[in-house]
Amino acid sequence: MKVTKTSKFVMTVMVILFTISLSSCSFRTTTNKSNYKAKRIPPGQAKKINGSKSAKYYAPGHNK
Repeated sequence: MKVTKTSKFVMTVMVILFTISLSSCSFRTTTNKSNYKAKRIPPGQAKKINGSKSAKYYAPGHNK
């Protein structure tokens, strides 16, 4: 009787350790746009697309 209680305990500990080891191997995929560098169009092209007169509003350092 003592052998079965010990073997159940050992099996329970093994299952818990196995579960923990698998959970640490998970990976995450994201589709957030800030995680990758998208190819930006030049400010002059953005100006032409939107029909503006000035391209300074589309330049990276001049966003207002």
